[in-house]
Amino acid sequence: MTSAVLKFLKTEAAGGLLIALAAAAAILVANSPLAVGYNAFLKTPIVLDLGFWQVGGALKDWVKDGLMAVFFYVIGLELKRELTVGELSNPRTVLLPVAAALGGALLPVIIYSAYAGGIDPRGWPVPVATDIAFALAALALLAPKADPRLRLFLLTLAVVDDLMAIVLIGILFTSKLVLAPLLAALALLALVSGWGRLRAVPMWIYPAVAVITWGLAKESGVHTSVMAVAAAFIVPPRPVGTDETLLGKLEHYIHPLSAYVVLPIFAFSAAGVSLAGLEPAAVLGGISAGVAIALAIGKPVGVTLFTLGAARLSRTPLPFPMRQLIGVGCLCGIGFTMSLFIGALAFAGDASGEAQARLGVLMGSTLSLFLGLAAFRLFPPARR
Repeated sequence: MTSAVLKFLKTEAAGGLLIALAAAAAILVANSPLAVGYNAFLKTPIVLDLGFWQVGGALKDWVKDGLMAVFFYVIGLELKRELTVGELSNPRTVLLPVAAALGGALLPVIIYSAYAGGIDPRGWPVPVATDIAFALAALALLAPKADPRLRLFLLTLAVVDDLMAIVLIGILFTSKLVLAPLLAALALLALVSGWGRLRAVPMWIYPAVAVITWGLAKESGVHTSVMAVAAAFIVPPRPVGTDETLLGKLEHYIHPLSAYVVLPIFAFSAAGVSLAGLEPAAVLGGISAGVAIALAIGKPVGVTLFTLGAARLSRTPLPFPMRQLIGVGCLCGIGFTMSLFIGALAFAGDASGEAQARLGVLMGSTLSLFLGLAAFRLFPPARR
């Protein structure tokens, strides 16, 4: 495994712990006398006025559409690295995690649709994604002696999972398009991409372009997360040292900001679910239960079945025992960050629906963590 991947895994694991603490703090505050102030703070209006351009929104919206663009930019850099020099560039090694990601996305959709689709069909995209940071942190804690190939399998699976989630966001949550700013953003990306192919471009140009295209995305109707990924994809894997690329260097600088600052802030703003007045019948028979069951059951079943099916059809041996595959499948049900993000988009303007989706994500992710704990305690992996 390359040093870049090892650094990535360490950052994700540590960041996952910070996200967990931020989420726990949000739940405590939302169910305490501070809840009124917490909710009022998230609704604080903020306006960015540059004279020639103005954009405004509540603090929570700035976190979701502004700060989270940094997270999606890092996701784009990770995807570009994996597609060019990483696991996704090798068809032989990528087959099983891609199949696992497909199964881990399809089964939760089917389960949610069957269980809660008749109550509110808007929630089916919520359990699609796996939280990279949480899942890797959980694996590091539950199976510290696991074969590195198990960690790499989970990392690749989660990256493909994020790619599918980004495609869903682009298709489902892009509002009415305004062509002029969209064409301007695409032209700028094409110009800088071509410039980078012809000569060495200063590294600061690429994040600067990402900021400009973020503003153009706000005007065009394309979701800012999709534009952030597109801006990351123009960064070339050009060598800048003995064993480093421009792509890896930029990711090295921005990834800690995403893992240690952006995601904990998002977790604190998104995980604050009030449990007051919740009726067990409403929770067990609605959106919350649909999301929770889809994550906790759909993910491990889908990951395991599709991986075994792909291994059988391609005659590719599993790189680790099936019992460890089941454990990783359970951890894939931790869909925290991306699931909360998609839930906020799917139920935009519906505070009750969004709260139920958030509760379902919290329940499903917690149950997945305990299922993963049980799997790895019953069948502890041994380092090879």
